[in-house]
Amino acid sequence: MLTPWLQGDATPVHEARVLTEGGSLARIVLDGQVYTLRITRQGKLILTK
Repeated sequence: MLTPWLQGDATPVHEARVLTEGGSLARIVLDGQVYTLRITRQGKLILTK
């Protein structure tokens, strides 16, 4: 379980490696549009349409 960085902040926190199920890619859908979340080899996140 993740602890939010700021106490009292109601913003949801999601672990990127959980979203990608241990891989490097996840698809995220928003209003019918599909986006790709990618974890790079350097450990950075890229979100593309």
